[in-house]
This record gives sequence, C-alpha cells and structure tokens, in this order.
Amino acid sequence: MQLHVNGRLHELALDNRTTLLDALREHLGLTGSKKGCDHGQCGACTVLVDGRRINSCLALAVTLDGVEIRTIEGLSDDGALHPVQQAFLDRDGFQCGYCTPGQICSAVGMLDEFDQGWPSAVTTGGQPAALDAGEVRERMSGNLCRCGAYMNIVPAILDVADAAAGRSSA
Repeated sequence: MQLHVNGRLHELALDNRTTLLDALREHLGLTGSKKGCDHGQCGACTVLVDGRRINSCLALAVTLDGVEIRTIEGLSDDGALHPVQQAFLDRDGFQCGYCTPGQICSAVGMLDEFDQGWPSAVTTGGQPAALDAGEVRERMSGNLCRCGAYMNIVPAILDVADAAAGRSSA
C-alpha cells in the first residue's frame, strides 16, 4: 500500500490490522504521535488526514491509501515552526510534552474547522465571530493533558486565532 505522509509517498507492506499510529511509529520512524491510551480517548495520537484531525490509534492504515497524512513532524515549513507550534513554545503550553504533538495537531485542525464555520457543542446563535476560551476548551476536549497544562494551551491557541484574525493578544 501507499501512504502519503508529510508530503512524501511511502510504499509499505502492512498487515491489514496495522493502525495508522503503528505504521507511523514502527514502519516510518515518525515517533511524534504518541500511543497514550490506544483506545481513542486521550488524543495523544492525533494527526491530520486531508486536513481533518483523527485519532491515529483507531484508524487502520490500509483505509488511508491515497489521502494526505500530516503529523507533528510535517507541520513546520522549511524549518520554520507552524504558528501553533510557536505559540505553544511562547506560552509554555506543555509540561512533560507527551501530549503536545497531539494537542498541536488537534489545534491546527480545530482552527481550520472554526475557520470553515463548524459549530461546537457550546456554540450558541450560529458561528461566533471569534474563539473564546470556552469554545477552545470544548473544541479541544478530545485531547487530554495529564499534567494539566491547559492554562497555557488555551491561551496559545487563542494567540494563533487572534493573529489570524488580525487582533492583538492580551
């Protein structure tokens, strides 16, 4: 089968039961995505598939033949960090760092979903004009941080959203 990962085509001979997470980590050496719970409950394995965030521990690699997969390793552009990566550094949005790749990939996908007008469970009265902390917390609720770095993760994401909207962060 072929997997398109971070702009590169990879020919792989995989067992049909191989998850995308295991293909990435064990067959391609991309160890940024983590195996946290292996049940799709923690978000440590979050990657982007055709721009949408998924739990790679739940997806079978053979079902993703021909789609573009982006991992934490593929977010930077020519050595320049993705704005979400930079915001996590600037805001110290991590402690142990185990969940950070999944948090960042999820935030990238979530910001794109917001830009496309997707409502969340807490959105009232249509699409909000700007993300607020409550919206970010709800939209990121599938990504757990055992260290509790949320107090810095949420502002990091809001910084990126504000910068994209041309607003200054407080």
